[in-house]
Amino acid sequence: MFKRMLKRFFLFLLILIVFMFVNNTSLFMKDGGREPFLLAHRGLAQTFPMEGIMSDTCTAERIHDPEHPYLENTIPSMEAAFTAGADMVEFDVQPTTDGQFAVFHDWTLECRTDGEGVTREQTMAELKKLDVGYGYTADNGKTFPFRGKGVGLMPTLDEVFTHFPDQSFLIHIKSNDPNEGEQLAAYLAKLPEGRTENISVYGGDEPIAALKNALPDMRVMSMATLKSCLLPYIGVGWTGIIPSACEKTQLHLPEKYAPYIWGFPGKFLTRMEKADTKVILVAGDGGWSEGFDTTQDMDRLPEKYNGGIWTNRIDVIAPLIEK
Repeated sequence: MFKRMLKRFFLFLLILIVFMFVNNTSLFMKDGGREPFLLAHRGLAQTFPMEGIMSDTCTAERIHDPEHPYLENTIPSMEAAFTAGADMVEFDVQPTTDGQFAVFHDWTLECRTDGEGVTREQTMAELKKLDVGYGYTADNGKTFPFRGKGVGLMPTLDEVFTHFPDQSFLIHIKSNDPNEGEQLAAYLAKLPEGRTENISVYGGDEPIAALKNALPDMRVMSMATLKSCLLPYIGVGWTGIIPSACEKTQLHLPEKYAPYIWGFPGKFLTRMEKADTKVILVAGDGGWSEGFDTTQDMDRLPEKYNGGIWTNRIDVIAPLIEK
């Protein structure tokens, strides 16, 4: 009797293991012929070594030798990114004291510009006077190749959407203030009908929750939304069930953890596509916006991967995808 029960148990376990493998392997999936979705981080920007980066590191002071003339978060850099082959461009926003949004990364002005103080404590008119290329140097301050070339280049959110009426964007809220999420939601709600279909927003848990509450159909991403999707999915994803928290959102999936997700890459991407959710693969552990920026980085991608790719060098990666 006991042996019969034990035999049935192991048979059931074997069937379960086979089912889990077949239901989640991508080995038997056909190649849909679709190319990966390319997300250009901050447009086409100057890059810098990631070693030793901290939250207060001034990255403009440690850039690589410039290979192009573009500065992050400017309209020319976004134009260059789209021209190079970007499907979506990421940029950062900072609220101003006169109720606008400036497109700029840093919390303070001293690192990149010739200004001083907290970015969000300025008017947009004051920010427009600054040189956003002032602080960049590749040789420890001996030369400043972009000084004088970035005057007036800090755009407003209005200017970005006016210049690019149809392109896709990922907006980064740089604080954890829920009021900022509400302010951005109020702004986005006034855009022409259908415009927000190709706009996503990510940032701190609180502003993203506030924005999602105001605009339930907006595709968003925060650490809280990522966990609310992936933790239940880890529990039930082997069955093919998609948790409701995974629907119509955006997932920034660190390369380090992606292999442990049920069905990654093919089955997982197909499931998220059915849920109207974008999956963006971020290099490394996702800690400091590492991107797939070199040929060697691209070699690490799973075969036939056709999801989103986060890159800081769209000019390098797009040609590799075309090949």
